[in-house]
Amino acid sequence: MSLIYSIISTITRNIENTLRNSFLFTSIFKILGFIENKWINSYFKRLYPSEKFLSFVDKSKILKEELFSPLIVLFTFTLFLLLATDPISKDLQNTIVIAFISFFIGSIIFPRFILNKQNTEDSKNNRDNDNSIPLFNTSENSRDNDNSIPLFNTKDIYSIGFCLSLIGIIFLFISIASVGGLPILKSSLRYSLKPALTMPVFLIIPGIGLIASHYLNQFKNNEISRSQTRFRFLVLTSIGIITVLTLQYRTPIIAILLMMVIIAYYARILSVWEVIIATLLGVGAIIGIGYLRSLNELAISSNTNPFSTLESRANFTMHVLNLLNEISGNFGLLKGKMIASSMPGSPLGPRMLVGKLIAWRTEVTVTPTLLGQMIVDFGKIGVVVEMSLLGFILGTGYKIIKITKDSFYIVLYSLILTYSILGVETGILDIQVLFYFFIASFIYLALILKDKGIRIY
Repeated sequence: MSLIYSIISTITRNIENTLRNSFLFTSIFKILGFIENKWINSYFKRLYPSEKFLSFVDKSKILKEELFSPLIVLFTFTLFLLLATDPISKDLQNTIVIAFISFFIGSIIFPRFILNKQNTEDSKNNRDNDNSIPLFNTSENSRDNDNSIPLFNTKDIYSIGFCLSLIGIIFLFISIASVGGLPILKSSLRYSLKPALTMPVFLIIPGIGLIASHYLNQFKNNEISRSQTRFRFLVLTSIGIITVLTLQYRTPIIAILLMMVIIAYYARILSVWEVIIATLLGVGAIIGIGYLRSLNELAISSNTNPFSTLESRANFTMHVLNLLNEISGNFGLLKGKMIASSMPGSPLGPRMLVGKLIAWRTEVTVTPTLLGQMIVDFGKIGVVVEMSLLGFILGTGYKIIKITKDSFYIVLYSLILTYSILGVETGILDIQVLFYFFIASFIYLALILKDKGIRIY
């Protein structure tokens, strides 16, 4: 695996260095540097509230330190359930209780038995030295750091993020060219977009996160100021939002906002009150975008309450989950075929498969909530196993960032937590999202095995 990492980092570094030295990118970075300097020294920046604004929220330990723990997934699911006013069956209620208990055990109880040999001071020293990843190192020198969590070289991470973002932007233009226009200006074009071309666009989400991790490391090493870091976060977020907004997608916009807020929260780039306000603005954006899209598609009238779009969506999704629970029983219906349908080349995607199961309509996509795939594939047994596993992955990532406070692990945890929160409604069913979880799981497993004294060659 060290060979694969070495090859990827070498290729991406060469691409990044070549492009950064080109006239186009040199000009772009000079312009951004000029704007950054003007922003940092601008008079209007002084009008922005200080760190002590609404300082009373900092007195809450939960808000200050635990706001984005894995349990926020259960909190989000609870809010979603409260939005759905229609009653659900007793059996589904039992399934949801089982899911909550399993996730709690996986995220809070299981992580207590792993990574307990870590030396936080050693991890800090490794981070300050900007060491390359020694996860797969078998040399004698690697034994010196057996009590510390190995860290990635942030320059490698930056180059990988740079290339992922570049791929996303390139495929944005390819997608636009394939439909002959901008979906944001003409809604009907959105339905002509080809998933094979739009999926790579979403690589910009982990891309800007990895770039942000490099800026965080520079900030921690006092190479750039906090104001510069905040400005660069704002630029990255804007680039990501503009990219996916052009294709008129809603969920990726929320993913970008949420991921960057979580990263900034744990890196102390944002104050608690800023995180709360950003979250409220995000909720407002969800309501507003959903309302405007429904108006454009003539799904509702202008007299409809904007909040009713959330309520109706929650009711419909829970009704879908109710039906799936009824037909799946305790041991499931498809035995893994739904999650397998996420793979490229499948005749029906997982959400189309849901449409077929509940209404025999394969031309529509239906969101089944976080539990839908688990129930359909393996029933209540699947809910216990998969929710415990999901909780364990998030709980492990959360424990790692508490130990290391390393920028890469913060970004990795923020990425999978973001899609877990969004998956409360949509499910974790997209191939690229499953790949993110696979990468995170592989890295966490390597760390756990290293902590147990088992080396990966």
